[in-house]
Amino acid sequence: MKKFSELNVGDEFYSECSISTKELSNYLAFSGIKNIIYENKQFFKQEKIMVSGRAILSKMEGEFTRLKEIQGNLLIFYGIDGDPQWNNRQTRFLKPLLADEKFKIKFKLSDKKEINEEFGLLAVDFEGTNENGETILISKKNLYQIKKEPTTHQ
Repeated sequence: MKKFSELNVGDEFYSECSISTKELSNYLAFSGIKNIIYENKQFFKQEKIMVSGRAILSKMEGEFTRLKEIQGNLLIFYGIDGDPQWNNRQTRFLKPLLADEKFKIKFKLSDKKEINEEFGLLAVDFEGTNENGETILISKKNLYQIKKEPTTHQ
């Protein structure tokens, strides 16, 4: 685990994962999403169901919190700011991701600010690519409030 003081703008971290059909079904049931596109694998003439964009972002956030460099820090999801150099857009889905398809994630620290003596703020850009190396989504300026000194668990 790295402390706030050890994290720098430009740092990149990587993860690889997938969202199983069961995980997707659980997510759709929990979120209450009802959309034929997530229920009918024939919609894309595929053998598997397309994954919801929010499910992908949730998985990416989960992967971020489990990175060895991040895990153990007290993080609070603060929000998502648009990127001024990207016309204030936040997230774009460029290609579909199918259930059980592996995808790779690059996390890049794009900004770091002091909030007060106890907390700092990290902006993290997410980029996901599929098994073929094609970009499936870009999400910029995911903001996390982070405690500067890790809390000890007792």
